[in-house]
Amino acid sequence: MNIMYCGDKNTIDGLIISLLSITKHIQDELHIYILTMEFNNHESLGEKERIVLENIVREKNINSFVKLIDAKKEYETCIPSANIDTRFTPYCMLRLYADMLDLPDKILYLDYDVVCNKNFKDFYDMDNSKYEIVGVLDYYGSHLFKKKIYEKDYINSGVLLLNMKLIKQNNLFLETRKMCKNIKMLMPDQTALNRLCKTKCIVDSKYNEQHEMHDDTVFRHFTTTFKFFPRFKTQTIKPWHIDKLHNVLNTYCFDDILDEYKKIKEKL
Repeated sequence: MNIMYCGDKNTIDGLIISLLSITKHIQDELHIYILTMEFNNHESLGEKERIVLENIVREKNINSFVKLIDAKKEYETCIPSANIDTRFTPYCMLRLYADMLDLPDKILYLDYDVVCNKNFKDFYDMDNSKYEIVGVLDYYGSHLFKKKIYEKDYINSGVLLLNMKLIKQNNLFLETRKMCKNIKMLMPDQTALNRLCKTKCIVDSKYNEQHEMHDDTVFRHFTTTFKFFPRFKTQTIKPWHIDKLHNVLNTYCFDDILDEYKKIKEKL
């Protein structure tokens, strides 16, 4: 299985938890590609972090590996100028440069705040040969952003099965980079993908559950949510916010993974 993440040194907590959760449910050989770079005061992931992450995936399959890819040069070819000051960091954008890198034709992109809850082999093995991207409707955005009035088609970009061959053929990422450079958007990379993608496949929400856990949840994506009562507010709780995970979200199903995460963090 080929899996891609993006991030800087500050994403190490999420990467550890995400990979621990994947190796709990998947015994297959894992090829992990992490796009990183130095940017302003942010440090890129380094060899120390790579070894920690590779040790996690090789514990279940000795042939698994973690590869860091410095994407700074690619990023500088088309800096998303119009969206550089949004809450979505340049590291969110790095996935849009994947077509410029030496990556497999089929690869699963995951945000670093995505935690695996069940085996996802059926999702990864699906026939995506006709689709540039495969994903799940965005929990909030699918109600607000639509190409067709009566049809929800706005997907969340945190879990994407990518067909790199078709993406290159149709210049999808090239066009999204240009759009992010020239047009300011609320959720730049995600919005650009939704507007420009020619062939997408929408799958069940269990493959990218953004709101709450269900019995069939495969991937739990800890996105920012909205609370409307007793007053409107946003709520951001990540997997490494363990106390809030327990006390606010009442989520305990990842505790065995979080115990392992804490042991690894102590060593670091």
